[in-house]
Amino acid sequence: MFAASLALALGAIQAQAQTYPARPVRIVVPVATGGIADYYSRVIAKHVSDGWGQPVVAENRPGGGGNIGADIVAKSAPDGYNLVMGFLGSHAVNQFLFAKMPYDTQTDFAPVAMVIEAEGLLAVHPTVQVQTVADLLAMARAHPGKLSYASGGVGTASHLAGELFKSMTRTDMVHIPYKGNAPAIADLLGGQTHLTFATLPTIIPHVRAGKLRGIAVIGSTRSAAAPSLPTVAEAGVPGFSVNNWIGLFARAGTPPEIVRRWNAEVNRIMQLPEVTRRMEVEGERYTPNTPEQFAQFVRAETAKWEKVVKDAGLKAE
Repeated sequence: MFAASLALALGAIQAQAQTYPARPVRIVVPVATGGIADYYSRVIAKHVSDGWGQPVVAENRPGGGGNIGADIVAKSAPDGYNLVMGFLGSHAVNQFLFAKMPYDTQTDFAPVAMVIEAEGLLAVHPTVQVQTVADLLAMARAHPGKLSYASGGVGTASHLAGELFKSMTRTDMVHIPYKGNAPAIADLLGGQTHLTFATLPTIIPHVRAGKLRGIAVIGSTRSAAAPSLPTVAEAGVPGFSVNNWIGLFARAGTPPEIVRRWNAEVNRIMQLPEVTRRMEVEGERYTPNTPEQFAQFVRAETAKWEKVVKDAGLKAE
């Protein structure tokens, strides 16, 4: 009887995978519109929808540093009809920042595919009279608690970069969280905040237009998109390095055939000429990957940031 039941269950899973998708699919974007997670969710949704003949919709559900949107998928059925474009905060860091999480990052999700790693930039509003990291440190130390930095939300790379910068330099700046990088940068452009540690794609157009001033790259290496700028580490904070990333996750228990099909589609889409051209200009990196490789990457990021968060004593506001 057990063997017969197992055979029936396996047959049902295989049949589901073969007919998938039989109805519209949703990619939950756990941040506001305008950022890299939003952009690439829509790019992937469009191409998959065109190829599979079923609507694939990117739906923004921001809030809670990504926890609100991610939890929707964590509580969904494991059938491949709800996926989430997770990121550094939602799937590696928040579990150490928040006293209570609505989901378990390790057990509630099936990693599908890494989408991109995005370089970041430390930038200031033109009214902030600094040109270098050394200038910024001098101002922050002379006026503790007076400078504010905007982030895309608690647990995002922009938040972590700011907190790590404060911790490593022993400076005091006020964190202003937003529901995504786009509204954070909008307020920075308007002068409501003083600076940000944002992903390059979301901020470099404003730097090139002279609306913001780039100070340094926040990753471990200089960027081809901003070749004249040093890294923060080179500019006086040795060891400082933060890279953002986004990747697609399904609900844990989703049939492996569906996970592999999504992985193949992401790999195909991210290598399309129009997509690779944007990445070259915007300072983004993509490496073809399997679900297993992406899962290994997330585990490594989790271990790395657990130590950083605990050593720095970071907590969600």
